[in-house]
Amino acid sequence: MPDPSTQARAVTAHGPPRAPVFSPAAVAASCAGFVLIGALQALYGPAIPGLRREFGLSPSAAGLGLSAHFVGGVAGVLLFDRLYGRIGNRHLLGSSHLLLAVGAAGFALAPNWPLALAAALLAGLGFGGIDYGLNQLFAVGFGHRSTAMLNILNAHFGIGAILGPALIGAAGSGHHPAVFLGFALAVLPLLLCLRGVRDRPPHPRDPEPGGTAQPEAPARSLGSVLAMFVALYVLHVGIEAGVGGWEPTHLESVGYGAGAAATATSVYWLMMTAGRFLVAPLALRFSAQAVITVSCAGMTGCLLLAAVPGLAPYAYAGVGLFIAPVFPTGLPWLHRAAPRAHRAGAVVIAASMIGGVAAGPALGKAIEGAGTRAVPLLLAGASAVCLAVTLRLIRATRPRPTHDRPA
Repeated sequence: MPDPSTQARAVTAHGPPRAPVFSPAAVAASCAGFVLIGALQALYGPAIPGLRREFGLSPSAAGLGLSAHFVGGVAGVLLFDRLYGRIGNRHLLGSSHLLLAVGAAGFALAPNWPLALAAALLAGLGFGGIDYGLNQLFAVGFGHRSTAMLNILNAHFGIGAILGPALIGAAGSGHHPAVFLGFALAVLPLLLCLRGVRDRPPHPRDPEPGGTAQPEAPARSLGSVLAMFVALYVLHVGIEAGVGGWEPTHLESVGYGAGAAATATSVYWLMMTAGRFLVAPLALRFSAQAVITVSCAGMTGCLLLAAVPGLAPYAYAGVGLFIAPVFPTGLPWLHRAAPRAHRAGAVVIAASMIGGVAAGPALGKAIEGAGTRAVPLLLAGASAVCLAVTLRLIRATRPRPTHDRPA
């Protein structure tokens, strides 16, 4: 049994025990919040027929609702990052939840399309604040468990993305205002759980009790490291959105029926959600670098297999499983590699949103020249670049060997 002086030295070395960043209730509320923002983002597409009837819109005009949401999301990420550390986390998260609720309710009740777009922008602002804020806090708030917790958090986003369209389908697109309003009301109880969020989380480089600080990328290579993370996130989200958007078209072009193609796409999203739950225990045993390398290699291989018509539906399901951990697993790696770049997390998350928006037009342009059957090969090329970027990142963030100097 250690003597009192030994215990005193241990407390001095590590400081007093840190208060947890999240209480158990706040962790549960955070996961519930990600279910809601996943559902809200997925509601706009299925609501388009009802929006067209209600406001007399063309298909392209009705699609502006999701665009306004994404524009607000990027602004919300950048605004939260600007205020992060200056205002308590509880106030920032509370404001983001309120913006989401008010925006969703406004979209449901708007008497005309311009007001509905303004409400979608407002909801997107809250969406971006919640998305970035909780990802940022989970990335630094659980020590060596942060990667696992981030995968669990983002898996709940996938649950919402599956539930949202299902609810619109059950209620009918003409009843989309009631669904949006229901989600707005569901956000409000989560505000009560924000008291369990610590206002000032630890710095990402602070060692956990009994642990050691993580290596940081050399200052001269910090810019290139951030650029590689941005490339990884833009490409990864572009592939994610590209598969989700073009898988049905590709499967129909190689002989599958519309129903089978739609079902296979649903399985893709389901496998992505399941993959994040499955990787959580693995993230406690393997490094983020190893997880992302295997993920990029796996999704590249599956996309190549998707070019074989008989294997395509199963290969796309494999893509969902392998791509699942990349987004949440990369954030703790980024924070350890570049802790002095305070805006790094905001830059890569905002870039990922832009990548999701740009993926559709960019891939569509490529398909015009190569044909629909080339969809998996085009995406496999982008995935191979993701793998190459990951390997470069591993080399760039590897700690330099140190040599003991004589005393």
